[in-house]
Amino acid sequence: MPADRLMPTEEAQDLIELTREICAEQLAPKASAAEAAAEFPRDTFRLLGDAGLLSLAYPEEVGGGGQPYEVYLQVVEEIAAAWMSVAVGVSVHSLTCYPVARFGTDAQKAELLPDMLGGSMLGAYCLSEPQAGSDVSAISTRATPVGEGSAYRLKGTKAWISHAGHTDFYTTFARTGDHPSKGLSCFVVPAGTDGLSFGEPERKMGLACDTVRQVYFEEAVVDAGRLVGEPGMGMSIALSALDSGRLGIAAAATGLAQAALDVAAGYATERKQFGRAISEFQGLSFLLADMEAAVTSARATYLHAARLRDAGRPFSKQAAIAKLVCTDAAMKVTTDAVQVLGGYGYTQDFPVERYMREAKVTQIFEGTNQIQRLVIARQLLRG
Repeated sequence: MPADRLMPTEEAQDLIELTREICAEQLAPKASAAEAAAEFPRDTFRLLGDAGLLSLAYPEEVGGGGQPYEVYLQVVEEIAAAWMSVAVGVSVHSLTCYPVARFGTDAQKAELLPDMLGGSMLGAYCLSEPQAGSDVSAISTRATPVGEGSAYRLKGTKAWISHAGHTDFYTTFARTGDHPSKGLSCFVVPAGTDGLSFGEPERKMGLACDTVRQVYFEEAVVDAGRLVGEPGMGMSIALSALDSGRLGIAAAATGLAQAALDVAAGYATERKQFGRAISEFQGLSFLLADMEAAVTSARATYLHAARLRDAGRPFSKQAAIAKLVCTDAAMKVTTDAVQVLGGYGYTQDFPVERYMREAKVTQIFEGTNQIQRLVIARQLLRG
């Protein structure tokens, strides 16, 4: 049951149809087995890059698709309905490209963005640390100038890094000064850099194909040409990127909820008890109606924030609202889907138990939903 979408252009509608075709033929058939085996889907990201689906939200002049954010997010949602780990990966990769696209020099854009956006390169976003999750100002990884400023030596540990060990570059935030908010800087660290290493993959309850590791910088030397923006701009770069990244997670969570709803509704029309389909019982039909309302509301919420972004208007509060609303909806809808399927929902014979496990982390990463409430309240009450 594909979502009923109102796309802004015929080109955008064609992109949705292309995405649905790729998802049906290349992603959905592989998802369950790949998740069970915890296989990192590198070839799938190359496929999406070749199709132009990793670059949609970026300008054409830097190798992007030149599409509005509302179009990009709906593509992410479609991917999430087929394979959540891949949708999260698409959102993360887009996040890693944002600092160069928005704050990089012309030379950096020309050198880095074509491969970043074309699918031949995949990135990781190294912001969080073991003791610095929601509190970005607590970052302790340090970048020290060497060779009269021609390079920086990075030392520290990053935590909860998606794609770590599988990517071509690491968009990394490190301290070049001691000021809590004005002492951070942003670097693009190439894979293979001496002193760059990784921990063992985290043993997570879901998103097994989204490999997450700690990243260690042990006197890793990075050329000064890989510094994005001016020294000390890292905090503003990171927070600006996260506003857009939260919308990516909101869209992915909505797609996951849509997938769970589709399975539940299909099952309810086929499963018979007491001589009739269980969908005919009012208690269950109302549960399905609430699930549909939650998914539809979530979609409207993230699209509103995206349209503000596309119009060049402030959208930080709306991004936080979208992340909160969409991920809470995903958790509720996937849990209710398990309930609709009853005992079968609790088994691995149906995907809804996996959807429920995958939904939980959406309430945690890109800023916990408690942090989203803090962001919303602060912006609401500051006048």
